[in-house]
Amino acid sequence: MRLGSDQRRPVRTGWVAAFAAAVLAGGLAPAAVADAADVAPSAASLTSARPAAAPDTYTNPVTAGVTDTFPDPAVIRGKDGAWYAYGTQNPVFNSQGEAGERILPILRSADLVTWEYAGEVIQPDDVPTTWRANSRAWAPDIRYVDGEYLLTYGLSTGGLAVATAPTPTGPWEHRDELLVPSAPIDGCPTGNIDQALFTDDDGTLYLYWGSYDVVCVSELTPGAGELTGPVTQVAQGRRMEGAYVVRHDDLYYLMYSDAGCCEGAFSGYTVKVGRSESPRGPFVDDDGTDLMAESSKGGYVLTSNGNGFAGPGHHSVVTDLAGQDWMAYHAIPTADPDFPPVDTRNGVLNLSKRPLMIDRLDWIDGWPVVNAGAGPSSSPQAAPVTDGAVRTTFADGSLSGWRADGDVVVREETDAGPYAALENSTLTSRDRAAGDLRAQADLRVTDGDGAAGLTLGAGAGAGAGGGAGAGRVTAWIDRAAGELRLESGRGPKAQRAAAPLPPDFPYADWNVVTLDRDARSGTYTAAVSADNLKEPLGTVTLTTRGAGGRVSVGVTARGGADADNVSLVPAARPVTERVPDPEPGELVPESSDEFDGDVVPGTGAPGTGAPGTGADGTGWTWVRGPASGVRLADGALTWPTQNAELYQGTNTASVLTRGAPAGDYLVETKLSLDGVGVNRQAGLVLYANDDQFVKLVHSQLGLLRKPGSAAQTVEFTKEAARTTSNPPVAAYSAPMFGAAPAATTWLRLAVHRDAANDEYEVRMASSTDGETWRWGGVWTLPDDQPLRIGLVSMNTAGATATFDYVRTYTQP
Repeated sequence: MRLGSDQRRPVRTGWVAAFAAAVLAGGLAPAAVADAADVAPSAASLTSARPAAAPDTYTNPVTAGVTDTFPDPAVIRGKDGAWYAYGTQNPVFNSQGEAGERILPILRSADLVTWEYAGEVIQPDDVPTTWRANSRAWAPDIRYVDGEYLLTYGLSTGGLAVATAPTPTGPWEHRDELLVPSAPIDGCPTGNIDQALFTDDDGTLYLYWGSYDVVCVSELTPGAGELTGPVTQVAQGRRMEGAYVVRHDDLYYLMYSDAGCCEGAFSGYTVKVGRSESPRGPFVDDDGTDLMAESSKGGYVLTSNGNGFAGPGHHSVVTDLAGQDWMAYHAIPTADPDFPPVDTRNGVLNLSKRPLMIDRLDWIDGWPVVNAGAGPSSSPQAAPVTDGAVRTTFADGSLSGWRADGDVVVREETDAGPYAALENSTLTSRDRAAGDLRAQADLRVTDGDGAAGLTLGAGAGAGAGGGAGAGRVTAWIDRAAGELRLESGRGPKAQRAAAPLPPDFPYADWNVVTLDRDARSGTYTAAVSADNLKEPLGTVTLTTRGAGGRVSVGVTARGGADADNVSLVPAARPVTERVPDPEPGELVPESSDEFDGDVVPGTGAPGTGAPGTGADGTGWTWVRGPASGVRLADGALTWPTQNAELYQGTNTASVLTRGAPAGDYLVETKLSLDGVGVNRQAGLVLYANDDQFVKLVHSQLGLLRKPGSAAQTVEFTKEAARTTSNPPVAAYSAPMFGAAPAATTWLRLAVHRDAANDEYEVRMASSTDGETWRWGGVWTLPDDQPLRIGLVSMNTAGATATFDYVRTYTQP
């Protein structure tokens, strides 16, 4: 159902407004021009201009007015303090009259919501020699590895490529060989695209990749040189792709997209997740279904919600300065979904517009979900936190607003720009903050046995010895000890907790250190990673006494260390409850049937009698029926699957229909489907005509990369006229996929009539026990003719569908 409202469309009130309220809860650094140059801070400079204040709200898509499209976004914070996004090769300036595409376009932002164009990774006249002539570059992934930016991307002709650069915008050096070849490799029968890196806390670098329909993982040699060790299949499903792994609370979460990415308003893209205790799996969804099962999967993270955007998916995850996670993804505006034909390296193509969106990623009951389950936002939302009591990139070359205890100078380099260099010293902010807090800084250790620290506290600085001041908690990256350590106090009464860092931890490179304070409990949590993309190399927690009150933030060094991008902001308040899902209201008897009578619907006769007129008092009528073999038995409707279709121009299947109630309603059935074979399906349909309907079925489908498979799938399909395509398509079908079905599966469709926008919004759900429901995405249909409630049992003969009932309820 619609869970938000698009500013371009009339706004509804009522339960949609409640969802929107739930969603609401919750200048760039200049390019550096010198390397390792000392910039003497002015002693008289006690104040300096802060970076421009971040906006309080934003509205999707965040690339509106910047680019026409930005598919498959990957986002990272550069060491200059700005955020950078990288997208698939696409016609980003088509509306400005530019022909063709930009190859791996780059955007830059100071606040994650206000973006500017920053160039491309590849120029058309400088395509790497590893490409085939008609290759296009897809789905980049960006990481900070070994002191440089490592970009991987897929080729439309197959294969994974690598480029590296000293700054987020280049210059890019391209590897002479593909990381993964175009053809499937041993142990991984998949399309070799849609890759993403992940670094575990032992320093092991992994590559996840695959598309249509298998996802694989392999360890990489250092620097992403090549695959090493076994290749493991970790997930499979109809149209599964776009894997992205994060670590949260000591579990590994594999998020991915399935269904169609790029079919305009018919795109069914949905982000789902499985979790595991190991980066190699097994990953299971929120019903315990292994992602390697031959079935569709649940674990919904992001689904369409009927608010004017279709196909939300192919995402990355980024964390703001408060510790709140955000999902960057693309979605398709249904009011303007398609480009005119575009001249590309692979000929003239019809492409969909997929602008960049961002939304809050919540962790509720151990599972990630966007906007507490409300889905994509299209009205103003609270912006990511990129400003606070302290936020500095040292961009003005001074130490204004800071108190130095010991030797501190500002230096400058090409990537980070100005930064603070410390030698047995501490730099403490004059500004303070109270309450639950998050401090963050980029730190590196420049001495062979030194240490760099991030501090919170009200006490004096560390002094030349580099020790912790009274009342101060310090998170140390200690090179000599090989650990991340939290310290509170000094001497024999000091409290300490430590976690080992990987043997090859890159102390001399920039690393992101975060330090969180829970003021009520006195608990401090520190983490360190290369790029703050939810792959910590070390995490440690310490509970102290007297954690309340206003504190400053500081950076400190034992020996030599560098610091940059220091911030202190109120910590994010986690959202802990999902928005409510639809619930049935009052039963509508005239639109329901328990199938406990003695007249077969639509036959006019009891038992399995001959075809009749349908005027039999059951309320049901047939389209192309009655179907052969349909009967009533033991209080259920039994219907063998037909060798027939309800698909675009082939409309031979029977449809059993009855009238739907006025207003909003929810329809439910209990379905058992026996027999296993490819292309058998049965379930619910909301039917206007043969070319305009939605259906929710238990469907048996083969996996593209697994010959002979018969995946048990909950399939949610829309068919209607795709009038915006070129040329227009009279009837176009596209699916989404639900949670795994069982031998008996309950199906629900919740229908809302959106009079303001002249459409029906239909949301799907399924259950394997009739009590726990997994609610998925929304399809919309034009409200230009009435919908009828229907049943189908079709595709291929050989199975039997048994419907226990059809119950229709009002929707409050």
